[in-house]
Amino acid sequence: MSQFPPVDEQMRILMRGVDFGDEQTYKNMEKELRERLQESYDTGRPLRVYCGYDPSSPDLHLGHTISMRKLRQFQDLGHEVTFLIGTFTGMIGDPSDKDSARRQQTLEEALEKAQTYAEQAFRVLDRSKTRIRYNHEWLSKLTFGDVVNLASNFTVQQFLARENFANRYARGDAIWLHEFFYALMQGYDAVALETDVQIGGTDQLFNLMAGRKLMEAFGMRPQVVLTFPILPGTDGVLRMSKSTGNYIGIDEPPGVIFTKVLNLPDSVIRTYAVLVTRWEQDEIDALFAQVESGQLEMRELKHKLAWEIVSIFQGDAAANQAAEDAHRMHEGEAPSDAPVFVLTAPMNILDVLMEGGLVKSKSEARRLVEQNGVRLNGQIVTSKEQMLTPNNGEQVIQAGKRKFLRVVAG
Repeated sequence: MSQFPPVDEQMRILMRGVDFGDEQTYKNMEKELRERLQESYDTGRPLRVYCGYDPSSPDLHLGHTISMRKLRQFQDLGHEVTFLIGTFTGMIGDPSDKDSARRQQTLEEALEKAQTYAEQAFRVLDRSKTRIRYNHEWLSKLTFGDVVNLASNFTVQQFLARENFANRYARGDAIWLHEFFYALMQGYDAVALETDVQIGGTDQLFNLMAGRKLMEAFGMRPQVVLTFPILPGTDGVLRMSKSTGNYIGIDEPPGVIFTKVLNLPDSVIRTYAVLVTRWEQDEIDALFAQVESGQLEMRELKHKLAWEIVSIFQGDAAANQAAEDAHRMHEGEAPSDAPVFVLTAPMNILDVLMEGGLVKSKSEARRLVEQNGVRLNGQIVTSKEQMLTPNNGEQVIQAGKRKFLRVVAG
């Protein structure tokens, strides 16, 4: 008996969420994956699967975890997974989603940011079944002749046909030669790892296909590629990115993650449910059917989604606490992790806001009060002359939607 589940079962799990934006590519890759899985099932050899992550910032966010969850599914089905950190490609930065050149970084900078990547990845991946590799191990050893040889497999027209390059070319914006090298380097990663399957975002399809092209050039069987939709950020429009500030970091405090999910636009909730959660498709469809019929409020669904996402990365206990804190905040109470300010003498509300760290300046505190953005024990503060005294017991200040301060007598 094979050590792997039946091929049909594996295909049902692995093809969920796959999107190429092209029906024929979907059919081709589906057919090739099924063939590889059948061979694996018959021979007992696990497939070699990988995804690469450039360390452009020290933290991973939910957008990164879409491909990581797919890697975990391959692991759970018995296949070999490599978490590749792009320490060399990260020196250039992938231009796939950019309308201008990225700032280059040094290898030392990339390695420094990469230090936290692996540990954060184990929030999703099985530590005991994951290989961590760094692509400077082989890319830094290529000679100029090697690079020329890789480049001979592609034309400039192929690169200029890419939407981001085409737009920049049409505008007369600079397209730097080193940006073309990125696809060559990512493609060579597939050769170096002798991979069966590579995973990436839909914006990565050109680079993944470059890997197939180079594997063929090296006399190897071309890899199967699986691409997945790009996760929109908390604004519901732009792709999630730390540089644009619309991200949900997997290492952020549970309460922050929970609150950010609650504040997502309704239009992206199904996308998050499909791409980020552990829920089965039937469960997702049932939940949204309840919303459409009025049996379930959208906010209640958001609470379920927020709990699920916090649970995945922080555990059930943290998710329960974050849900309780969200309820407390909705009622105007301070969450469990709210900072404490010790009041030893009567003090003006503006001074408490500033010294308690809720605002950066007294003028900001004044503006917040004028905009009815400050509450004291659930009541809107209407006067900038409001005084707090130590003999009133514990008091709770709320500044904006998310900032709380517990004021206690000292």
